[in-house]
Amino acid sequence: MPALPEGTPVPDDGALPGWVRPSPSGPDDAGRPFGVYVHVPFCSVRCGYCDFNTYTASELGGGANQAAYATTALREVDLARRVLDDAGLGSRPVSTVFFGGGTPTMLPAADLARILRGIDDTWGLAGGAEITTEANPDSVTPESLRLLADAGFTRVSFGMQSAVPHVLATLERTHDPRRVPDVVTWARDVGLDVSLDLIYGTPGESLADWRASLETVLGTGVDHVSAYALVVEPGTKMHAQVRRGELALPDEDDQAAKYELADDLLTEAGLGWYEVSNWARGPEHACRHNLAYWRGDDWWGIGPGAHSYVAGPARGDDAVAGIEGIEGVEGVDGIEHAGVRWWNVKHPRRYAALLESGSSPGAGRELLTPAEAQLERVLLGVRVREGLEVAALDPSRRAAVAGLVARGLVDGVAAVRGRVVLTRRGRLLADSVVRELTP
Repeated sequence: MPALPEGTPVPDDGALPGWVRPSPSGPDDAGRPFGVYVHVPFCSVRCGYCDFNTYTASELGGGANQAAYATTALREVDLARRVLDDAGLGSRPVSTVFFGGGTPTMLPAADLARILRGIDDTWGLAGGAEITTEANPDSVTPESLRLLADAGFTRVSFGMQSAVPHVLATLERTHDPRRVPDVVTWARDVGLDVSLDLIYGTPGESLADWRASLETVLGTGVDHVSAYALVVEPGTKMHAQVRRGELALPDEDDQAAKYELADDLLTEAGLGWYEVSNWARGPEHACRHNLAYWRGDDWWGIGPGAHSYVAGPARGDDAVAGIEGIEGVEGVDGIEHAGVRWWNVKHPRRYAALLESGSSPGAGRELLTPAEAQLERVLLGVRVREGLEVAALDPSRRAAVAGLVARGLVDGVAAVRGRVVLTRRGRLLADSVVRELTP
């Protein structure tokens, strides 16, 4: 698992910087969207490619057990309420809740429902709030899905990864791929929207294998699909296997061909891309929680290793457009800031102990300057289908848009209308586009 970022200390009480408080003369900061992420760090086994902050029962041993986790998470919900109230940001209803992991559905459905109920009791859920949980196909039953739907969950995102047994074996996924159509049916029968998550580029996966996975997904009739290129992170078991020559990674052309095949088949089936790695059958099926991340909304991350973010009082498209005009608020040593991000300690035992003692589980935080916030705005904004306003770019980089259009990376019609929207080739080279659009 990767180390946490470096940062400055989080106060013991978790208090946010004073400049986060809404400005009476500024935008309606107390009205901007607010989401909650709940990290559930438990898995039955550790997959060889995974570098998420997850633990099996044998790794944890005694202490940080699953049975006590809902109580621990609710302690952080209570801390979040106090911190946001003190910052003048506690009156907002929650627009989206996302339970991720790990495998959230390793907890009993009643525990997930209890955490959601605590969030609702604390802030209230906005009308039509999106409530998602991730799940493995082998971690749910018809009854558990019905209990989640009855508790208010609206979406489930299944980690399918592949429909091909030898690909799943390389990834060390333990579920039976034949179970996927069943779990999709169970979820839809109780009224849950369903997403299937796929990984392409696994060592040994052919283009035919990838096509078989896509066709299996489309055969289920789901309304949302995520497809991510496999990234082998240092420190994982798969990274060691690649380093020893036991596994061979595909080249960039193979990855590009698989992305293009996914885009072709999903688009033909009526699922349009709305973010580089995500397709949905219309905007109503897009994952609103993830869109909130990409648009720079506020969120609080509950759980060990979870990250949180709150924007400063000057934010939004109007504030970001022409970054030189942003009026920050003096934070530390006279530096203006535009947002604060913080993250919790990683180990569940330490996380639980801090909350039980009444302290924040925050391990560190960073205070974003307007320039840093602008960089993130471009990095995330170009990835979504709506794109980014050309006016939001640093003035020194706006001229680069014409060159990107000429090279087929940015849509020319959208650029004439004042927005940077990636073409499919641009999506394949999104990181290069960002480098050209940032100072």
